[in-house]
Amino acid sequence: MASVEELQKKVQELEAKLAAVQVNAGPARQKIDVMSSEVVDSNPYSRLMALKRMGIVDNYEKIRELSVAVVGVGGVGSVTAEMLTRCGIGKLILFDYDKVELANMNRLFFQPHQAGLSKVDAAAATLQTINPDVAIDAYNYNITTMENFQKFCNAISTGSLSGGRVDLVLSCVDNFEARMAINTACNELSQSWFESGVSENAVSGHIQFIVPGVTACFAVKMRRYIEEVTEIAKWISSLKLQWVGRPYSTENSSPLGLKSSLKIADRRAQYRTSINEMDG
Repeated sequence: MASVEELQKKVQELEAKLAAVQVNAGPARQKIDVMSSEVVDSNPYSRLMALKRMGIVDNYEKIRELSVAVVGVGGVGSVTAEMLTRCGIGKLILFDYDKVELANMNRLFFQPHQAGLSKVDAAAATLQTINPDVAIDAYNYNITTMENFQKFCNAISTGSLSGGRVDLVLSCVDNFEARMAINTACNELSQSWFESGVSENAVSGHIQFIVPGVTACFAVKMRRYIEEVTEIAKWISSLKLQWVGRPYSTENSSPLGLKSSLKIADRRAQYRTSINEMDG
């Protein structure tokens, strides 16, 4: 039987879900079966369908046939899921195991009354209000455990609108373990995916498109990158030990002398070459 603490926790979760439903119980638009390019205020797709008239896309309606899995509904994932929903993606599959906190209100699309809900359930409720045309599946579990990893593989291999593999997996996680789990799953399923991340100071980030068997594997690139960084760190440490306390050279303006300067330049060139090869 469940303990008193578990029952109290469940009651709190149900109360939070009820509050979310009551807040989102306002008027919602009806589902739209066919996208229209008619330019009227009542058409939520009129601005998007204008991309066809501008020659940017040939068939914007095709987006309604696509299924995308978003792993991680945090700072990157919540924005990604919202934009895909507003664009009218056919199906969205959300993965996360965290809960909404008031501390999330500074940057995410979650609302204060959703505090305590799982992020995927809160996100699904908000996104369905934004666009009821989008089919949304929410999975509240940690994909890095052995049991849940297989569930994750099954979800992305059979979760599309047609019952087959999804069209794209978007990695919006914030830890290396989850990235490796996504990489392993996508390699096994030959699934194309995007890896992304944001720096700790939130002023820079990266994105990488990976096609198993075509582009470099995420795990291989990371291993080579770590090896390169480790080598450079050891080299820098050896220089500090070798040259600490040495006076400035009288031969030139370098504090390490001409020979050492040439050595540094040569190692920098080797490092740039190896990085270029790794990125290529």
